[in-house]
Amino acid sequence: MGNKLTPEHLKEMLHYNPETGVFTWRVSRRGTAKQGTEAGSVNGDGYRRITINGSKFLAHRLAWLYVHGVLPENELDHKNRDKDANWIANLREATRVENTRNKRRNSNNTSGFKGVSWHRAAKKFCADIGIAGKTIHLGLFETAEAASSAYEAAAAKAFGEFYRQSQTN
Repeated sequence: MGNKLTPEHLKEMLHYNPETGVFTWRVSRRGTAKQGTEAGSVNGDGYRRITINGSKFLAHRLAWLYVHGVLPENELDHKNRDKDANWIANLREATRVENTRNKRRNSNNTSGFKGVSWHRAAKKFCADIGIAGKTIHLGLFETAEAASSAYEAAAAKAFGEFYRQSQTN
C-alpha cells in the first residue's frame, strides 16, 4: 500500500480514541504489535510514529485521516505543543508559518521573554516581532517586562488563534 493509506485500511488495522489520542492495534502483527497494545513509538523529535505495511506515519497525521477521512493538506499544529498529544481537539491544520508561531522562545534567549533582547548601545530592552518574513521593531523599553508586553500585544493581534503567550515557554 505504501504511502497511499486509505481511511478504511487504517481503521482495519488500528483503533483510535479521539479523546486520548491513543492508537491501539486491532490485529496482531509480528514483534510487539499485538492486538490491543498501543501502536507506534516516540521518535527522537518527540513525535509518535506508527509503521503500517512497511511505511512509517506520524500518529497525528493518522489521527486526522481517521477522523476526517483525508490527510491534511498542510502541517498539523499541536495546540498544547506536546508532540505526542494526538487527541483530535488538540490538532489543527496550519501553514508552516502558523505552526512556528506556536513555538517556544529560542533556547539561546537570555531575556527570558520571547521577542525581547538587550540593546547594548541604547542600554534598554528591545522588542521585535517577525511578521510575513519581516522584522518589525516595536520599541525600546526600560524593563524586559515592558518590552514583553509590547511583543505580547503585537503577537496577539498578528497571530490570532496561533498566538501563545511567551512566558509559558
